[in-house]
Amino acid sequence: MRPVIITAALVGAEVTKAQQPFLPVTTREIIQSAVECHEAGAAVIHIHVRDAEGNATQDARLFREVVEGIRARCDVITQVSTGGAIWMSAEERLQSIECMPDMATLTTGTVNFGEGVFMNNRQLVETFARRLRENGIVPEIEIFDMGMLDEALRLRSMGLITDPVQFDFVMGVPGAIGTDPAHLVHMVRSLPAGSTWSVAGIARHQLTLGMIALAMGGHVRVGFEDNIYYRKGQLAQSNAELVARIVRIARELDRPVATPDEAREILQLARYK
Repeated sequence: MRPVIITAALVGAEVTKAQQPFLPVTTREIIQSAVECHEAGAAVIHIHVRDAEGNATQDARLFREVVEGIRARCDVITQVSTGGAIWMSAEERLQSIECMPDMATLTTGTVNFGEGVFMNNRQLVETFARRLRENGIVPEIEIFDMGMLDEALRLRSMGLITDPVQFDFVMGVPGAIGTDPAHLVHMVRSLPAGSTWSVAGIARHQLTLGMIALAMGGHVRVGFEDNIYYRKGQLAQSNAELVARIVRIARELDRPVATPDEAREILQLARYK
């Protein structure tokens, strides 16, 4: 069985300390959580940052502090969010890539997002894709609905993203694609040959969709950004606890867990300088 790349999404933009007391929000807490997740088996760290009041921000300085802090302590792959939060401008969202991470997310369409709307028109998406390409940052295509997959293939035909393409299927956001495994099967079957893919199940679906992805040969994202519980009614004690659980399940399924170096080879990433 091929190695599984585990991504840890540590904090996101919506979860609060009131909801999850163990949420890392300071740069020091985020760096420490990243190191713990790496030690538990994560090869990729998906990064958001928070300001001094604990609010979501795309402040380039904070992203630089976190990425440099992580790299000083381990060799995990750094992946920043260009999604930020739904209320942010495009210019604000792009600040995250100034720290020159290994990867950055790229959402390829507009979608309802709970009570809000996550806006990504074609001009914005093309601008983001060009900026990532110009800076040598590998995109992970975030798919919240089937139409976004078609738009990603359009970017590929334009040469704005190149093979192999890494997709992340985010399933279970209210207003976006649901968690029926049939949706996942259809999306995977629609991918270009040679693509890689992972699944980020939202809330209680994180574990079940992660297990399905493991059985299908895909990769998995876990962490507080998408799910704050270990089981119903029991908050997880750390992001690393969620990583460790999916590592155990992967090994039961005879899926070796990719190291950062193995993940770089699978994703065809150059090692940061």
